[in-house]
Amino acid sequence: MSEDYVEGNFLGLPVQGENVDIVVLQLPYELTTSYGQGTAQGPAACVAASGQVELFDEALGQDLPAGASIYTAPEWDGEGKNLGEQLDNICGYLQPWYSGDCFPIALGGEHGILPPLVLAAQHHPLVDGDLNRLTVVQIDAHADLREELGGEAYSHACAAGRSLDLGIGRLLQVGIRAYSKQEAELIQSDERITTFFARDTQSPTRGKEAWNQWLKTLQTLSGPIHLTLDIDGLDGSLVPATGTPVPGGLSFWQVIETIEAVFAAPKATVISADVNEIVAQEGTPLTQFAAAMLATKAIGAHLKARKEGRWSPHGHVLGRNRTPSESTFFRDSVN
Repeated sequence: MSEDYVEGNFLGLPVQGENVDIVVLQLPYELTTSYGQGTAQGPAACVAASGQVELFDEALGQDLPAGASIYTAPEWDGEGKNLGEQLDNICGYLQPWYSGDCFPIALGGEHGILPPLVLAAQHHPLVDGDLNRLTVVQIDAHADLREELGGEAYSHACAAGRSLDLGIGRLLQVGIRAYSKQEAELIQSDERITTFFARDTQSPTRGKEAWNQWLKTLQTLSGPIHLTLDIDGLDGSLVPATGTPVPGGLSFWQVIETIEAVFAAPKATVISADVNEIVAQEGTPLTQFAAAMLATKAIGAHLKARKEGRWSPHGHVLGRNRTPSESTFFRDSVN
């Protein structure tokens, strides 16, 4: 921990000036969890744990912030009397950070944050209102393609499905090992979905071939990308406190390889990322520390892409003080 450590800031880094290169957004959202609880406390626990993460990024070859300004914004206020209002409130909180002048990374909170995040992303200059241009890369144990769970179409278990309904052009999934028959049929029938199942990438006999194919697929990506990282995509032994830990998942280094490959795709631009389903672990900070390390790697990979010309700012520089926008989409859509 450095002498200029700032409590409450991601990595403990002081903010440099009023301009923002990278913004860390905290979404303590937990309204449709169906198993373990505690994701509402996850973002703050992740920020606290990040103070112990080493600042040196080997791929970047520098200590963070590497000359960039990393701003930890005040967390989402959690307002909303019902699910629709809360989702709209999340969208409004996120939207001002999709102006193209900075890189937003969100910490969640349950995976139900994904649809409002996608809706906010339509305002990014590279998306320009056409979500068909946007590819979502999903690291997850669950397909999250259900029509509903417990009667709720905007459950965390439906996050990827609702993002497809919003109009994203492509969905790439890895680590998937818990899904329903309906989801399996959708994966087979919807040409927008490409899924690499954990049974293949983690196989003792054919895993290396499947994993290399996943990395090659990422290199073919083009256009704007959002990376959504549900930490239960990792093996449950690495993140035991997450909402729904599942054995048989990705290793830590496979997730690192995935993050680096997405940001290194020569024809793609990662416009944003999120790390979600973080739960504060009692007795050991392993779960929240793993999440903090992966969020840090995403920041380092973004800075490397910026350095190598795969990301450049768009639009006006708006600074740290941004007014949340208004959204009524979800309150009009949620039953």
